[in-house]
Amino acid sequence: MSVKPTVLRLGNVNYAQEAWKKLAQIANVVSIEPSMNREAFLKALKDPKSDISKAQIITRTFQSVQQTGRFDKELCDSLPSSVVAVCHLGAGYDQIDTEFFKIRKIQVTNVPELVNDATADTHVFLLLGALRNFSYGSRVLINGGWPKAGPAGGAPVGNDPEGKVVGVLGLGGIGRTVAKRLQPFGFQRFIYHNRSRLSAELENGCEYVSFDELLKQSDVISINIPLNPKTKHMLDEEAFGKMKDGVVIVNTARGAVIDEAALIKALKSGKVRSAGLDVFEHEPQVPQELLDMPQVTGLPHMGTNTFETIKHMEEFIVENVENIIKTGKGLTIVPELKGESWIDSAKMLC
Repeated sequence: MSVKPTVLRLGNVNYAQEAWKKLAQIANVVSIEPSMNREAFLKALKDPKSDISKAQIITRTFQSVQQTGRFDKELCDSLPSSVVAVCHLGAGYDQIDTEFFKIRKIQVTNVPELVNDATADTHVFLLLGALRNFSYGSRVLINGGWPKAGPAGGAPVGNDPEGKVVGVLGLGGIGRTVAKRLQPFGFQRFIYHNRSRLSAELENGCEYVSFDELLKQSDVISINIPLNPKTKHMLDEEAFGKMKDGVVIVNTARGAVIDEAALIKALKSGKVRSAGLDVFEHEPQVPQELLDMPQVTGLPHMGTNTFETIKHMEEFIVENVENIIKTGKGLTIVPELKGESWIDSAKMLC
């Protein structure tokens, strides 16, 4: 009888207990104590007496960074030679420095597509809220300032979608879903910028433009790009300077694609009229100055916070693990590692 491969599970399971129970039939699933810190985790990875040091596949959640820290070079170098894959629960995987895992020939997978609908719904909520100044009115209402503050709680008059150009920065799965959700609202045009132009079928009526043209033409800028060294602070002070006066900014991607200090400056000057933000540069720490701005509609990273989406994501990460065990290869290899010959020739673990 063959020995079951060891799967190290980092982070909580909320709704996919049955999927993990089924996986336990073909894998030895181990976990860490919630109180464990990075130092103890790195030590356990190198301790031959620890089940952690026998891991072959590691699954991780966004929140598990609190126990392990980033999956950076130090952590990657500390992993036992048995590890063949790291499976991340989420579409964004910027907590993992994939270049070091590529060197060690460790697969990295994520959970794309399943987050598209929930994130796009959140994006539309924030976009319409920012366009209509709903946060301003909501704050006045909650603080007991209406009707004393006047009609609409004294909120500045907002705008309809009519005649507005939406610039979609990143027309990937989430960006395309956002555009599809927004099209019935009556916006005049949809333009987008990617590293390269998409096929007409994937564009679905959106017009490809350069980055500078997107900044110049957009009344609303919808941000849907991943965070990596090339996209960090992509929207900086120089970029804000190229935008229309009174532009609306919406971000449900990653906070650090925007230089937050530059955004605050642009909001104070009126260059950016309003913003809808589900993510922040150094979350969960958010500058009080930004939180206090009534023209900012903010959420504490709630983009995928639905029962259905979380359950589907948790179940899919188990599918990724199961596929690695049975075929040697993850279902959703991150783009930086796709096409690597060592992944294509990977062997099953059972």
